[in-house]
Amino acid sequence: MRTVQLDEAQKRLPELMEEAASGEDVRISRGDGASFRLVLVVEPSPRPVFGSARGLVTMADDFDDPIEGFEPYAP
Repeated sequence: MRTVQLDEAQKRLPELMEEAASGEDVRISRGDGASFRLVLVVEPSPRPVFGSARGLVTMADDFDDPIEGFEPYAP
């Protein structure tokens, strides 16, 4: 665990952020004795939920009807 005073942390914030990103525990201390941990926050990527679009997609009633002008291509 590494403890850094607030005034030093303000000058070296990008370096301290890289240390925290690599997994090192970084603490920043204030003059009144309070201390704070600098940690990497990783948000999980959202995963699709099966069936979440139910009712949002509709098919036209004539979807399967033959298209005019395409008779020569039909089997």
